[in-house]
Amino acid sequence: MAVKLRQGESQDQLLKRFRKEVASARILSTYRKKRWYISKSELERKARKKALRKVRHRRR
Repeated sequence: MAVKLRQGESQDQLLKRFRKEVASARILSTYRKKRWYISKSELERKARKKALRKVRHRRR
């Protein structure tokens, strides 16, 4: 990911724009998920649990 300094832009503004780009690309969340190995069965179990929570939330 590259962010170029615009004319008249301060370092703080550049850093803020970079952080926004990183957040929108979901780079950090992807990194955190891949930090440790999770087995396929564990991923499926988490997905089912998430889907169940989603259904329960929609019923409210």
